[in-house]
Amino acid sequence: MQLLSINYVPGREIEALGMVKGSVVQTKHMGKDFMAGMKTLVGGEIRSYTEMLNEARAIATQRMVEEATALGADAVIGITYGSAAVMQGAAEVVAYGTAVKFK
Repeated sequence: MQLLSINYVPGREIEALGMVKGSVVQTKHMGKDFMAGMKTLVGGEIRSYTEMLNEARAIATQRMVEEATALGADAVIGITYGSAAVMQGAAEVVAYGTAVKFK
């Protein structure tokens, strides 16, 4: 399955099948959340949150691909990611795009 942020597949004619999406709400356990809070006192990257968001993006992408596969898609174009804090220490990540089939 080709995944592209652009709105076409270079060198291919395509037929749009519809929008597909995947989402996940991800959190870290209390111990890592506490340590992340301590990190805000000294500054720098909060690696546990970076890891959490990377994992969440991967899960959301996989769910989007599963939805596209169910439609018989060859690719997903125009992929966009969004995220929002749902509660302290938890974030929702959404991946969406247009499923297309090659002509």
